[in-house]
Amino acid sequence: MIKIASIILFSLISLVFLMPFFYTVSPYELNPNLILTAPSLEHLFGTDRLGRDILARILQGGQTSLIIGLLSASISSLIGLFIGINAGYFKGNIDKGITILIDLFLTFPTFFLLLALVSYIQASSLVLIIVISITGWMGMARLIRSESFAIGNRPYIKILKLGDVPKTKIIFKYFAPLLAPIFLISFTFGVGGAILAESGLSFLGLGINPPEMSWGSLLSDGKDVIDIAWWVTFFPGLMIFIVTFCLMQISDFLQQKANSKEIQQT
Repeated sequence: MIKIASIILFSLISLVFLMPFFYTVSPYELNPNLILTAPSLEHLFGTDRLGRDILARILQGGQTSLIIGLLSASISSLIGLFIGINAGYFKGNIDKGITILIDLFLTFPTFFLLLALVSYIQASSLVLIIVISITGWMGMARLIRSESFAIGNRPYIKILKLGDVPKTKIIFKYFAPLLAPIFLISFTFGVGGAILAESGLSFLGLGINPPEMSWGSLLSDGKDVIDIAWWVTFFPGLMIFIVTFCLMQISDFLQQKANSKEIQQT
């Protein structure tokens, strides 16, 4: 299953970024003679209520959704990694302060926090990346903090600390390799979550604004005509489902591999 999920995900990402070079139909071109045309050989995914080609728009919107998902997940994962390592390594008052900060952010439901932030800011791709990053680092931080505690209590780490080995060397040489599996698991999970968050905001009209487009905004565009033109919402929704499903499968596989290694070590 993991091989199939990886192949599908890689193929879809490749198509989204490479196919526009060959499929040169404009995603912005209006055609009043082709309003809500069903899928056909001329328009594989049909057209929307303004006569625009849905396949071209899905390719363009997919680039926005994937870039937002990858960049926001990368930033939030790195923030969570940095905060979690510091909490687990230094412990004491630093850990208490970081724990309070994490709990404070977790007090508010993430999606409602996103809604609160974007309601006061004019949304764009850059703004969504920053906002989703700010609201998505807590899970990674808690996981890294917990594992860092366990690593910090190992005898050889205590010996290194007593030997006045530089903190940065201990963190990068001994902590980082052991934390890599958890980081990758959280990162893949975070990409899917970020894409869903962006899609949800855009669906509610609080995300990407025209003329920019994303899978979420395309999904929102078709909700008023779903009863007479199913394809307008079906294909953007299908893209979101495929990407997030494949990412979850990869994340589950990485988690199973990490758990099996821990069992073997014990």
